[in-house]
Amino acid sequence: MSTRNIIVIYDRWEEPDHDGGSERAPLTRTLDKREVEDEVVEALGKLGHHATLHCLDGSIKSLHALARMDCDLVFNLAESFAGNDLADFCIAAYLELIGKRFTGAGSHGLMYAQDKAVAKKILEFHGIHTPVFARSYRGRLDFSHDLEFPVIVKPAREDGSIGIEFNAVVSSIRELMERIDWLHANFNSPVLIEEYVEGREMYVGVIGNDNPAALPVIELDLSKLPEGTPRIAGAEVKWGKGTPAYRDAKAALAEGLPDETMSLLQQTAVAVYQALELRDYARIDMRLRPDGRVAVIEANPNPWLASRAEFALAARRAGRTYAQLVSEIVELAMARYSLV
Repeated sequence: MSTRNIIVIYDRWEEPDHDGGSERAPLTRTLDKREVEDEVVEALGKLGHHATLHCLDGSIKSLHALARMDCDLVFNLAESFAGNDLADFCIAAYLELIGKRFTGAGSHGLMYAQDKAVAKKILEFHGIHTPVFARSYRGRLDFSHDLEFPVIVKPAREDGSIGIEFNAVVSSIRELMERIDWLHANFNSPVLIEEYVEGREMYVGVIGNDNPAALPVIELDLSKLPEGTPRIAGAEVKWGKGTPAYRDAKAALAEGLPDETMSLLQQTAVAVYQALELRDYARIDMRLRPDGRVAVIEANPNPWLASRAEFALAARRAGRTYAQLVSEIVELAMARYSLV
């Protein structure tokens, strides 16, 4: 394997000073955990590559600086720009425009996956089961199918469980309208109204391009959530540090699954990956109904790549060290560009 010059890009942004100052506050690092970009840089160093960190801090200057940097590959860990969580596809499009090779999904794959309603329509076209849904925006309601309560109500263009709290699951027209009104007031995004699927929360990582392969199935165990709360991976589960919901929801290798169910989950994940034109690596989130049917919830291009995250956990179960996983993503990206 040859040594490569790789730039690892990530995003940080802080609210500007509204007290008259124009200078942005210094960027700070969280001290209680390792940042994923540090882990990737360290892994690349162990692999013999020369890796450089570059922060997209929300300024045009940070983009222009990236355009001037000479590198063999950009390892794309950026998920937002200037506080806009919907701008990940714009960053990929910028890299495409300036001719930089980069890891992960292209701009179109990121855009397909970001708009959950569009993604669901694509999946339905390909015969992949996803919960029935409707889409609402500023008073207009576009039904895809008839819906029955309970339903889950969430932003159609956010990820990371942003805008999805436990009260996102509603059981009446009044609760539905209140939730829609709240989301419209807080997010400049259409609202997705989706059938609430009872079942186990399953994550399947997919890696590869020409012949993508599914990683072992990971389950987010929601069975120990506080009584009376819906079994969903809401913001409380993902971001509520110190709360019972955050503490008691654990991700681990799925156990007790029949071989045919495991195969169904993995085959479905690969089908979603290909239908949405994803590349290099992604994670597909699904619900396994009590009767064994699988419902696709969403696709996550460029999933969180921390060594303790679900994707890396699945890769370890498949026999890859963290450094080997990072290396595979690099080689998959480089191979794509060698074919152009």
